[in-house]
Amino acid sequence: MSAAGLAVQVRGARKRFGEREVLSGLDLDIGATEFVVMLGKSGSGKSTLLRALCALEPLDAGEARVPPRRSVVFQEPRLVESLRVRDNLLLGLPRTRAQLAAAEAALDEVELGGRSDAWPGTLSGGEAQRVALARALLRHPQLLLLDEPFAALDALTRIRMHALVARLCERHRTAVLLVTHDVDEAILLADRAVVLKEGQLGASFDVSLPRPRARGVPGFAALRRSLLAELGVVEQVGGSA
Repeated sequence: MSAAGLAVQVRGARKRFGEREVLSGLDLDIGATEFVVMLGKSGSGKSTLLRALCALEPLDAGEARVPPRRSVVFQEPRLVESLRVRDNLLLGLPRTRAQLAAAEAALDEVELGGRSDAWPGTLSGGEAQRVALARALLRHPQLLLLDEPFAALDALTRIRMHALVARLCERHRTAVLLVTHDVDEAILLADRAVVLKEGQLGASFDVSLPRPRARGVPGFAALRRSLLAELGVVEQVGGSA
């Protein structure tokens, strides 16, 4: 893929914390509308790379070329408790009539229409994370960064959020990098799943399963075993990891 078709181009990224090198000359490309999911063991550098891409963590060496419009959603919704939902969405944006209408439309997109006057403390975990997602998309990002945004949610809410994120990212046609420990989540959402190992990009898997996706479709189990093997987990066929 040419540089013109890339949203992210990372070359030789290095980051050290004390004696430990977390990123060791990592290279990564993400296409302009590609959904990439990054897997890796704890401490492999996934979140460090994501923070570098959203300018929250400087690299020690190498370069990361990213688009000017970037939004990030973290594991915690990070809503301001003293502001209503509408004001959380518009934080840092001009309160024009057009922006107010856009905020309402963003809430409709995440299935929270009519909740703009709600206080964050009245929202469930899944609802609060949907507000965070709406806030990110309201900025019309060319790159959406997702740092384990479903990790704290219950299983049923996660399933709903997977379907919602898949629909929204397809509609907005933005590049996405999702960091997760969940192999099933990666297969359900990704155009490409990559594995981070010892600070470098390891295996990369194109996920060509038809959308919308579900566990149990042909090819899902084989890809799951391959990803788990890259993560050092051997799964018995017909058994559990």
